[in-house]
Amino acid sequence: MLAYQYFRNGEYEKAAVLYKSLHEKNAYNTSYLTYLIDCYLQLEKFEEVKNTINQQLKSYPNQEYLYVDLGYSYQLQHQQEKAELNYKKALKALEEFPNLGFIIGRSFSDNNLLDYALKAYKKVMRLNKNANFNFQIAAIYGEKGDIESMFSTYLNLIDLNENYVPTVKSYIGKFITDDSENKYNILFKNLILKRLQNNPKNSWNQLLSWLYIQQKDYDKAFIQEKALFKRNSSNLNNLQTLGKISFENKDYANATKCFNYILENTHDVPTTLNAKLYLLEISLKTKLPNDKIETQFQNLFSEFGVNSETVNIQVFYAHFLAFNKNQPNKAIIVLKKALNLANNKFQKGSIKIKLADVLVFTNKFNTALIYYTQVQQDLKNHPIAQQARFKIAQTSYFKGDFKWAQTQLKVLKNATSQLIANDALALNLLITDNAVKDSLHLALKTYAKADLLAYQNQNFKAIDTLQTILNKYEGHPIEDEALFKQADLFIKTNQFKKAESNYLQIINLNKEDILVDDAIYNLAELYENQLNLPNQAKEYYKKIIFEYPSSIFLVDARKKYRKLRGDTIN
Repeated sequence: MLAYQYFRNGEYEKAAVLYKSLHEKNAYNTSYLTYLIDCYLQLEKFEEVKNTINQQLKSYPNQEYLYVDLGYSYQLQHQQEKAELNYKKALKALEEFPNLGFIIGRSFSDNNLLDYALKAYKKVMRLNKNANFNFQIAAIYGEKGDIESMFSTYLNLIDLNENYVPTVKSYIGKFITDDSENKYNILFKNLILKRLQNNPKNSWNQLLSWLYIQQKDYDKAFIQEKALFKRNSSNLNNLQTLGKISFENKDYANATKCFNYILENTHDVPTTLNAKLYLLEISLKTKLPNDKIETQFQNLFSEFGVNSETVNIQVFYAHFLAFNKNQPNKAIIVLKKALNLANNKFQKGSIKIKLADVLVFTNKFNTALIYYTQVQQDLKNHPIAQQARFKIAQTSYFKGDFKWAQTQLKVLKNATSQLIANDALALNLLITDNAVKDSLHLALKTYAKADLLAYQNQNFKAIDTLQTILNKYEGHPIEDEALFKQADLFIKTNQFKKAESNYLQIINLNKEDILVDDAIYNLAELYENQLNLPNQAKEYYKKIIFEYPSSIFLVDARKKYRKLRGDTIN
């Protein structure tokens, strides 16, 4: 529409001419009138505003929301008394026509008359108990910077109807961070706790649990979820979700608590098997001796059998056999049996990916690529297919076929799984950054070989291979990557002082390097957890806080710094 085009482009004179004509032909169309008044206000044609509104009110006296625009026109002319007189007329009209509440409130908001907008919405809610303008009121408080009143209004909504919890989370989530010391986090927590004390109800525990999860305080979230479960013992879904989130964020202690609690409170076989599978994975992550993990697997198979219900456990058992016990041939037998027991094509796809992983472990790249490609073609656009495509890229990278690897990785930059997209981006950057100054890719091929050795748990060989890079390619862009990878392997092989040396070299190489904050954080973790040097750990956490405030490690570094300093962490 030409009139709107002129208006959007700021050509208010031209827009006003067209909107005036449209308004005269369609006086009942409030949209044309609104744009016409806006044009006049932009052009400071205040007399035309007054005449147009008065004429409209004469013809349509029930359009009393127009008093807001008339009042605003006087305010722009610094005639505050006349402005307020008209604002009061608009508010008074609500007594007779409370159904005008939304449009009058919005008119005040559109003109940035926020206090009047609040008065309008609140007045209607007093006059009509069924009216609900809490969302609008909360948004206005947010605009005014009155965050406490905004939070309270959203909580009032939940008081009215607990079904608002998901919607309220989405609005409040814009103000909450993963830092428990953030002032809005503290404010929100205190408001919920106050309501929980005065009027215990599930929604307050749900919100507290949600807040603690945002802050990665999973143990506190567990307390809330237990309280909720005790009130309604029919649903363990939230506890399963919390256990999964805790596991993914490496809080294995809390994940263990969640899954053990689930086992104590369920007789459902799939739920039981899922919990036991996570507990097995935690045993592996926390480096329980292999013989004890083997016993756990055998006990599970004795109790639940080797059948379609235990396929996921069979797949994980195969992973354990290959990557932890170095028994890839046994793993392949387990996976091929699992393929015959799979319930659907998605489960088959996951099994084929694991089978191909084991084949890569044994250097059978071409056969592995066949399996990955089958999955990628059979489950197009599904996250499992995207995972297979990444594995194709990774295997090609291991083989030194960087061009084909990058072809696959470029497709994955828009992967629906953020984890896959991030992994693809990281591998693509590694190849790109280190191929520029090395047309034969000799350093990168050596690094890929070390990466493969690490994948195959040949850690000492991988360390030696990385050392050849450090000896031969000093000053090459891959130097920091080699130091970082080697440091990781030093930690895995309990060579902690060597890991410390590598991290310090990365920090000293280039303070602006992309890996520096990773090195600083990992060094702090090393000092705290392996070398038992809390003062040094504290100093390096402090470096993240003050020198790398945009680091992804900032919140964790701050928490750990405060803990080492002896602060009370709420």
